[in-house]
Amino acid sequence: MTAPDTESLLAFFKALANESRLKMVGLMASGERTGEELAELLDLKAPTVSHHLAVLGRLGLVETRVEGVTHRHSLVTDRLAGFSKSFFEPADLEKLAAAKPSFEDKVKAAFIDKDGAIAVIPASRRKRAIILAWLADHFLEGRAYKEAEVNEILTRRHWDCATLRRELVGHKMMERENAVYRRLPTSEWQMA
Repeated sequence: MTAPDTESLLAFFKALANESRLKMVGLMASGERTGEELAELLDLKAPTVSHHLAVLGRLGLVETRVEGVTHRHSLVTDRLAGFSKSFFEPADLEKLAAAKPSFEDKVKAAFIDKDGAIAVIPASRRKRAIILAWLADHFLEGRAYKEAEVNEILTRRHWDCATLRRELVGHKMMERENAVYRRLPTSEWQMA
């Protein structure tokens, strides 16, 4: 297994920072468990167990085997060992210190949620330009978009599509003519 990146390690530690998930890992270390067994042993409701198993599954720490109507969950010890090994290898730890997110990455992380929706349009012009550039990447350069298409794409990201349309045109990321929009080349964008 290659060394996990910073995001993978953060997700790993966040997942195991939950007491119930940590106990689940411990219970599955001795062998397969059904969701019902885990719920009973941990005094949790079935939907809560399913949620925790999904979090661990997304990290590749849990595998599920279907046997009729029964789902058996087991710990992927190789994956767990891979995370552990990379965390304690000095060379890999040094890489974590060097992996510094850019200002743009920090702005996107602050204003765009994990589902790709903009929580709030930034007040700062510099930060807003970064979010607008991210939005502009949802459009193909040169392709003609009707206003309704632009609204549909923007509304998936934030409810105020009118403001976002105006801002994209104002920053020269898109042009508008007769209610038809086109994305402009990045060389023409006004980021400041």
